[in-house]
Amino acid sequence: MDAPDRVLITDAAAELVARLVARHGPVMFHQSGGCCDGSAPMCYPDGDFIIGDHDVLLGVLDAAGIEVPVWISGPQFAAWKHTQLIIDVVPGRGAGFSLEAPEGMRFLTRGRAFTADENTLLETLPVITGSLPR
Repeated sequence: MDAPDRVLITDAAAELVARLVARHGPVMFHQSGGCCDGSAPMCYPDGDFIIGDHDVLLGVLDAAGIEVPVWISGPQFAAWKHTQLIIDVVPGRGAGFSLEAPEGMRFLTRGRAFTADENTLLETLPVITGSLPR
């Protein structure tokens, strides 16, 4: 059994990412820990959001053939490491600086708790942080 992905994206969210990439170039997500838009995944032009030394790379999504890194803060990772995050999109206008705000859609995160076996597998994998060269 292979370790599961820590983050996934729905087809609808991947289609929106493809439109945003066509308009803005490469993008990345940072899973927000709260404040302005709750705990929404924030989509930024790749490189516009400064990754901190303690941020954790959850994974690199395949969004309609486009590679999209997804980061989360270290404390958020500690709280959510037992949960597979699923980036989805719903109608509505999110707050904040996320690229989809003018589109009439907003990204949101759904979750699925990993099984005990999945958690055991994930514990064997290295955690990539923003302090490592990229």
